[in-house]
Amino acid sequence: MAITLTNREHQILELIAAEQTTEQIAQKLAISISTVETHRRNMFQKLGVQSVVGLLKEGLKHGWINIDNL
Repeated sequence: MAITLTNREHQILELIAAEQTTEQIAQKLAISISTVETHRRNMFQKLGVQSVVGLLKEGLKHGWINIDNL
């Protein structure tokens, strides 16, 4: 079964890759810090990872983020 992320999860993953803090991501997307944290936890669960580094590795592996655009 293919792993899929929501549009918002993709946005957050891209901002994490761009070294944005949780607070900066919340401000940029006009959502609460707890909402950013919830999306991050959901991505951890979907991707079976336990850290931001794991998120980034999976994002690169699946082609969801491109370091050339950062």
